[in-house]
Amino acid sequence: MPVQNRIIKAQKRNRALVTFDEKHIFHAIMRAAESIGGLSQDYLPGINDKLFDAYALEEKVGEFLADAVVICLNADPHHLIANFPPTIETIQDLVIHVLRSYGFQNTADAYECYRWGRHWLREGAINDAQFVGNGFPRKRMDKTLEWNRQRGCDTVAGLNEIVRAGKIKQLVDDSLAVYEASLDEAAKKVMTRLNAGDKIRLFWVSGPSSSGKTTTTVKLTERLQKQGLRFLMMNLDDYFWALIEHPTDWINDRNFETPEALDIQLLNQHIKDLLAGKTIEKPVYSFKEGRRTASKPVKLEPDQILLLDCLHGFYPPITEGIDPSAQFRVYIETLNVLYEGDGSTKRLTKFPDVRLIRRMLRDVQHRNHSPLSTMLHWHYVRWGELFSIIPLMGQADHVVNGGLPFDLPVLKPYFIGPGGHLPTPEAVDQYRGFLDAQIRYRRVKSLLESVEGLTKEQIAAVIPGEAVIREFIGGSTVKIPHNE
Repeated sequence: MPVQNRIIKAQKRNRALVTFDEKHIFHAIMRAAESIGGLSQDYLPGINDKLFDAYALEEKVGEFLADAVVICLNADPHHLIANFPPTIETIQDLVIHVLRSYGFQNTADAYECYRWGRHWLREGAINDAQFVGNGFPRKRMDKTLEWNRQRGCDTVAGLNEIVRAGKIKQLVDDSLAVYEASLDEAAKKVMTRLNAGDKIRLFWVSGPSSSGKTTTTVKLTERLQKQGLRFLMMNLDDYFWALIEHPTDWINDRNFETPEALDIQLLNQHIKDLLAGKTIEKPVYSFKEGRRTASKPVKLEPDQILLLDCLHGFYPPITEGIDPSAQFRVYIETLNVLYEGDGSTKRLTKFPDVRLIRRMLRDVQHRNHSPLSTMLHWHYVRWGELFSIIPLMGQADHVVNGGLPFDLPVLKPYFIGPGGHLPTPEAVDQYRGFLDAQIRYRRVKSLLESVEGLTKEQIAAVIPGEAVIREFIGGSTVKIPHNE
């Protein structure tokens, strides 16, 4: 449909003014969509089905979305003044706003990750070889899919058949063997660098929420300690700003998922001081009081490596001024993927959804947060990931897959059935305007319902205490500091 465009100019990042061309917006939306398999990957009955019904071709849907961005730009009277045109960043913000407002979550994620990846490329934080595009590492995903295919669990239907046939134990053992081998490989890389003369003093384990960082950190450092390495672990939660400095939103929620929730300047200075052999006064943060209540002296011995398990460990301002050759970075993500149903739809399950399920369980068991509140909060989690975690994964010296094909059958009994933690439709319906949570709820609910779950008795029999999933379901034999 024709849309009046009153935007004449746009301002580039170097402040130069260029002619505004809506076609650039359309092409950017379509490139993001094509990178995940097309706009139809975001088709949702009851959410945006009328839009697809109205336009037979995806290109027409893309044109509608681009028009909606122009309408939003027209709504700001400043943009109609020659000296105050919209900036490139403003336009990109509105593209994401429009995509998410119409339920095109996956396209928005791809667009946003690509956007911030380009940002970090311009900043010099990553190079061309480290650029991860839309954030879905295709080669790694294809390798995982092939591994799953060889074992008959590349689809939910195939995984269900393994559970029904009582063959899950072999899948668990094989999957854990791959995970443990990846940790062996990471440890070998560390020792190879040290033996080659690199003076590694800073060891990061980073990755998005509920990917299994803590279990992986403990298991990996145990391997390295057997090689004679010594570590000083530092909890970065103590660097949170006081609660009063975190404003609440309309549902009284706070964004602790951005790296700027931490006192980055103090953290960076403390890391540099520790590496220089100085004693720091490390803050002690009380979550009960919502502020720093004390400090304690900390010193890194000359033969120790500073160990940090942190969501935003690759965020450039944290390690600004620190020699990259003195650091080893491990990135972890739940990269296991399989096709929905019998695979005929060609839609893959979303590994961020598995992390959301994990986090809902962890939060209700260890942090006194309801699953509904976790789901309502998840848009903050996802924004932080797409800004300062996933686009920077190319910096990693080693990538660990913390997602395993048996995760979903193990998680299901904690959410579906008697005593299950999945929010009721009535509870979610109270937040009808919260489209992000509505979409995630429907997707997670559908995914869990489609999976053949294990019984808790079966879980006790086949899932070892040191498995990553134990970090979330409980019963871990690995010491998990944040669960104590």
